[in-house]
Amino acid sequence: MAYDYAKNREERPDPVKADIKGNLPSWLQGTLLRNGPGIFSVGDTTYNHWFDGMALMHSFTFKDGEVIYRSRYLRGDTYKDNMAAKRIVVSEMGTMAYPDPSKNVISRVITFLNHTVPDFTDNCGNNFIRYGKDYYATSETNYIRKVDPVTLETQDKVDYMKYLAVNLVTSHPHYDKDGTAYNMGTSIAEKGKTKYTLFKVPDTAAGDKANASPALKNLEVICTVPCRSLLSPSYYHSFGMTDNYFIFIEQPFKLDILKMATAYMRGVNWASCLKFCPEENTLIHLIDRKTGKEVGIKYYTEAMIVYHHVNAFEEDGHVIFDVIAYEDPSLYNMFYLNVLKEQSKTSAMSVPKCKRFALPVQTDKGIDVGDDMVKLQYTTASAVKEKEGKLLCQPEVLCDGVELPRINYDFNGKKYRFVYMTCVAMSAVATKIMKLDIETKERTEWREENCWPSEPVFIPRPNGEGEDDGVVLTTVINSNPGESGFILVLDAKSFKEVARAYVNAELHMDMHGYFIPMEN
Repeated sequence: MAYDYAKNREERPDPVKADIKGNLPSWLQGTLLRNGPGIFSVGDTTYNHWFDGMALMHSFTFKDGEVIYRSRYLRGDTYKDNMAAKRIVVSEMGTMAYPDPSKNVISRVITFLNHTVPDFTDNCGNNFIRYGKDYYATSETNYIRKVDPVTLETQDKVDYMKYLAVNLVTSHPHYDKDGTAYNMGTSIAEKGKTKYTLFKVPDTAAGDKANASPALKNLEVICTVPCRSLLSPSYYHSFGMTDNYFIFIEQPFKLDILKMATAYMRGVNWASCLKFCPEENTLIHLIDRKTGKEVGIKYYTEAMIVYHHVNAFEEDGHVIFDVIAYEDPSLYNMFYLNVLKEQSKTSAMSVPKCKRFALPVQTDKGIDVGDDMVKLQYTTASAVKEKEGKLLCQPEVLCDGVELPRINYDFNGKKYRFVYMTCVAMSAVATKIMKLDIETKERTEWREENCWPSEPVFIPRPNGEGEDDGVVLTTVINSNPGESGFILVLDAKSFKEVARAYVNAELHMDMHGYFIPMEN
């Protein structure tokens, strides 16, 4: 039975008590939020791409051995405008929306001008992020929507542009132990310059000055990196962070700004303005967190496309980072709804590979051209000196056919051993999840017939012993007749089932999740 990506899903805003099979750990107390597209057609109009669907949020609250489920649509301006018009009137990345033909000429001209310098959607259906004490639904535009993590009610609309000149911002920030959030955005031709900006948002508990809401009022720019192509900034979905460095991959997957400005007039979507340049190298920017300056060495590798960083750490004069990499942009193209309808007949996606890179930080003076500067014994990743101050980096492939990586976040930016991922191979649908031991390369998998699991999220046991002391949560779409979907709880160490909570509601394919411990 194939999963129907184009089906509109129903929300369940009232709490639903799940039916527990097994025994939930007594320490597992908190709420898992998940986010993803849920409405794909309004009236007689339909989105072209699955990522464009209107955001449907889910919550699974674990408390005293019970699980309470609810779901609610994000009621942003995009949702309200589409529903009021009874048709799709707000453009998304893969779907350009056009005004009703009955609109007058002036209305059409205004719509055209709005699309020339696009005012992006607030349909925040990719992930959740935390700034200070507030939680936001987010995609990758300059808009985020504050949400109540308990009721899932939509609250304030927040525009990054009020605090920082960025048109696009990632939905995968990093967090320090003190609650400070770090994120990255792109300024499209701001004062004639196209640049990437790394910024931080201190926790609202940091002092009296920080108590104002939103925490973004206290945003601080760490550094900016100029785009190598003025009118074609690179697309990126995440970045890496260690104790002392940021890792930003400037890949040859670019947004053509001039084409984007004329997309509406030409009758094409904004996604068509993304171009992959396989003849170009991928630049790896290593930025000192303390100084905000790039290190003196220039690192590069062959053309690739990265959406998700796994983790990064420092050891013996190297910065090591792991990513999920593709050879081409076929992943995005696979999620057009007309392609997904033929998902059983296609194998067009390039196989994603979990790759490890090692960047020597020490000077290359005295090193001969052609020498490999990586001196670590546990990886085959290399960094060969091409000329003074420039290294060609080749990765070690840790495994392939995986996506949506999650780790024990207590080990973020530090040397780690375990990563939890979905297994996707040649299909857009994950049929199993896995735990990878990076040291031994041992893979442990969970799968069940006619079940499609989501991104696995690791939750550490309080005062746990060891990196994998905790549980892994994944929501599972269950297509077995007469059975409902469930949230699965696996022991992270053994990867064996501990419990599952069946939900009397239709679960749907989503993107990313965020766990909020009960004390928060």
